[in-house]
Amino acid sequence: KRFDGVDKRFDGVDKRFDKAEADIQETRNDLADFAKTTNERFDGVDKRFDKVETDIRGLRNDIQKIRNDMAPLKGAHARNGALREADMIAESMGLSLTRILPDSEIKDLIRSCDTTGIAKNELISFRLADLIIEAEDQKGERCYIAAEISYTANGRDTTRAIRNAGFLTRFTGSPAHAAIVAQHTDDRIQESIDRGKVSWYRLNAKYLEVD
Repeated sequence: KRFDGVDKRFDGVDKRFDKAEADIQETRNDLADFAKTTNERFDGVDKRFDKVETDIRGLRNDIQKIRNDMAPLKGAHARNGALREADMIAESMGLSLTRILPDSEIKDLIRSCDTTGIAKNELISFRLADLIIEAEDQKGERCYIAAEISYTANGRDTTRAIRNAGFLTRFTGSPAHAAIVAQHTDDRIQESIDRGKVSWYRLNAKYLEVD
């Protein structure tokens, strides 16, 4: 009888272990289902993020295209404005406008002068200078202004203006001054402006408006 009682107790323990094992397996199954569902939700979130990132890249590309399309338009308006204010550009530098050099005269100047040691691309850049002004200083002596025109002047504009002014002095024997004509300037060229390497003439905003 005592052994029969022990067997019954073991049977009870076995049933409890069986139930515990079944509960553990059920819990494992629940965790597996939860992990699967969670992973599926994360996959969905990842896909949504991928779509958002793709859409953002598309918007950035569209914005850049618009900027690229607007750049020539702004440049054209800035150039027209600079031509209208050429006399004021000269006056802002303490000079008096004599005339604006036409492209043909700049071309002839290059052909007639010694260009030894000057890179071909630099001569082309000078040939395509935005604005070359012939002026007089306060003593009535001839000088020149090499101006680069942009909506926002940057280091490239500054470098070209300074280089073109140097070419003018070399080709004509007269003093030449570098200038940038722009509505805004890149902060990185402020030092060149402060040190007098280049003059900045702020272009009137009305000339940049699209009709």
